[in-house]
Amino acid sequence: MSAANPTQGVLYVATGKRYIHSAIRSARSVRKHNPGLAVHLFADWQAQGFDLAADPAPFTSVGDIVSGHYRSKVDYSVETPFERTLYLDTDTRVLGDITPLFDLLERFDLALAHAPNRLTRLMNWRVPVPVSFPQYNCGVMLYRRSEKVLAFLRTWIEAFHQAGFKSDQITFRELIWLSDLRVATLAPEYNLRQLKYFLVWGGREARPKILHLALFHQNPAWVLRRMLKALVRR
Repeated sequence: MSAANPTQGVLYVATGKRYIHSAIRSARSVRKHNPGLAVHLFADWQAQGFDLAADPAPFTSVGDIVSGHYRSKVDYSVETPFERTLYLDTDTRVLGDITPLFDLLERFDLALAHAPNRLTRLMNWRVPVPVSFPQYNCGVMLYRRSEKVLAFLRTWIEAFHQAGFKSDQITFRELIWLSDLRVATLAPEYNLRQLKYFLVWGGREARPKILHLALFHQNPAWVLRRMLKALVRR
C-alpha cells in the first residue's frame, strides 16, 4: 500500500514480529507529537500476520520487504517515498516536535549523530580512516532523496554486503570519509543513546527529542529505576 508521496516523513524498516511491534510503538510516539508528519513502514508484515492493508495506522503507508535480513534498513534506505526522510530505528521514542530537523536539508545532504561507542576493535574496512573521525550512528539518519545521496546509499548497500560485517556503521564511516557529501552532525538530544544525559543536563541545556534506548522503549520502568539508583550514588 502506498499513500500520496509527501515531501517529508519518517521511515521505518522492520523484519520479524518483534521489530514490527517495536516500530508500531515508535511510530505512535511520532504521531503523538507530530500529527501532520507522514510515516512509512517497510516490513515483512504480511508474512508475520499483520493486517495493515486496510488500515496501516499508526503508519500512513506501508510497503513489503522481500528477503529481509537483520540490516534490511541498508537495502531499503533508497526506497524511501519521501523527498526528505528521517529514518528511525524501531527502538526509538520521539518526545517532541522533530519537524525542524528537516530544515537542515536546505543546506546539507545528510545528518546523523556521532556513535557514542568509539573504542571498537574493528574500526576500518579497506581504508585507514583517522581515529579522530568517529563512526556515525545510523539508527537516526536524515537525508535528501537526491541523485547524489541515492548513489551514495546504493554504494553503501554494496559495501555492506561485500564486507560482511554485522554492523552497518563501519562501511558507512569509510564511505562518508571518501565522499564529498555535506553532512551535518546532529546534537545528542536528537539521538539520545546514553542515560547520563538525563543526569547531567540542567534546565537551560538541551531537552531530549529522540530517545534511542532499546531498554527504555521496551521497559521504561527499568530505566527509571536505573536513573534513580545513579542519582542516589551521586
